[in-house]
Amino acid sequence: MLLSNKVALITGGAGPNGLGFASAKMMAAQGARIVILDLAATRPQEAAQALGPGHIGVVGDVTQADSCQDAVKSALKQMGQIDILFNNAGITQPRKTLAISQADYDAVLDVSLRGTLNMSQAVLPHMQSRKTGSIICSSSVSAQRGGGILGGPHYSAAKAGILGLARAMAREFGADNIRVNCITPGLIATDINKGLIPEDRMAGILDQIPLRRIGEPNDVAGCVLFLASDLSKYLTGVTLDVNGGMLIH
Repeated sequence: MLLSNKVALITGGAGPNGLGFASAKMMAAQGARIVILDLAATRPQEAAQALGPGHIGVVGDVTQADSCQDAVKSALKQMGQIDILFNNAGITQPRKTLAISQADYDAVLDVSLRGTLNMSQAVLPHMQSRKTGSIICSSSVSAQRGGGILGGPHYSAAKAGILGLARAMAREFGADNIRVNCITPGLIATDINKGLIPEDRMAGILDQIPLRRIGEPNDVAGCVLFLASDLSKYLTGVTLDVNGGMLIH
């Protein structure tokens, strides 16, 4: 068991077909106790129950610092520790540059970038006190290639900001034995993009992917598990591409 006696907190993890829940299932199978943090409407408690006994759901809004602090306090009260944080929560919008409103910008940046900072700030003092921890942040191939398949430029900006934030935190907290790494998924089959890409366009996308398929949630979950576990104990500040070769650089 790679994660025996570990507790992993996953933000935005209640969606049954999302990367967060796929990662939760894989980490639970490797011995971790899981805390799923999500908005009340997504019923994180039910998602945690679907994983089996010993896992919990907590309600929290990553865009609000106080909500993150309260959620972490609740998780610590119930679980006693947090060893792993997967900053998974994020939203996207299909906008062109001139169509991005201030509300659009705030919504996307707040969930992905501000949310990553808020949750990290809430968990880091606890990890510092124990001199151990692994934080995984979800960026995107969009941050690297300057635009994605569906997300607008503000989505690319948010995900690029996560790369910079994670690397800076990796430098700052390495002395506390806290590792901070990023994953950059390419096109993954989740509910976010289900039915939004016409077949003719999909054929063109697949031509750009050496492995000739789009990713599955478990493709990403395996990389999250790797970065969460001691298999990667000498890695920090790393950006791990999970895109089937869409971006080889």
